[in-house]
Amino acid sequence: MANKDAPFGFRAVGKVGSSVANGGTTEYSIATGATGDIFSGDPVKMLSTGTILVAGAATTLLGIFRGCKFTDSAGDTIFSSYFPTTTASDDIVAFIDDDPNTLFEVQCAGSLAQTAVGNNAELSYTAGSTKTGMSAAELSATTAATTAQFRIVGFSSDPANNTLGSANVNAIVYINEHFYTTVTGV
Repeated sequence: MANKDAPFGFRAVGKVGSSVANGGTTEYSIATGATGDIFSGDPVKMLSTGTILVAGAATTLLGIFRGCKFTDSAGDTIFSSYFPTTTASDDIVAFIDDDPNTLFEVQCAGSLAQTAVGNNAELSYTAGSTKTGMSAAELSATTAATTAQFRIVGFSSDPANNTLGSANVNAIVYINEHFYTTVTGV
């Protein structure tokens, strides 16, 4: 049976080991006028300015974006599932799932076999939907034992996306190149 092609970004599904999955997030700043939409489920990176932006492949990751809040030009507080590019506000706060032990489910941009478990893969980024605020980021189908952003630890039990060897299988991953587990700063 073919897997459903419906990317959703990265969604938390548990923790490594037996630690508690509480769904907590940490607040980070986004610079006013920052360019590039950030969608719920997108991986983000820390910048040397102390603010965050959406991440691409081959980047050390801070975590996964879960939404933001800011004050608009009318003085209203806006809560949004995605960050609209060039938003002008001095108080943009992003909510980031930044725990290095979080496991995420993500759709693969190609096909993966059981032999991919234990290997690493990069992000395959596509912009999400400004209508729903949802990410369209996926996991690359190119895996290796060499360093990459994500470690594959298993596959989803979702019957619509668990057929191994077929395109769009959902993998379970954790952030392998995490900002809080590397020794270098920004």
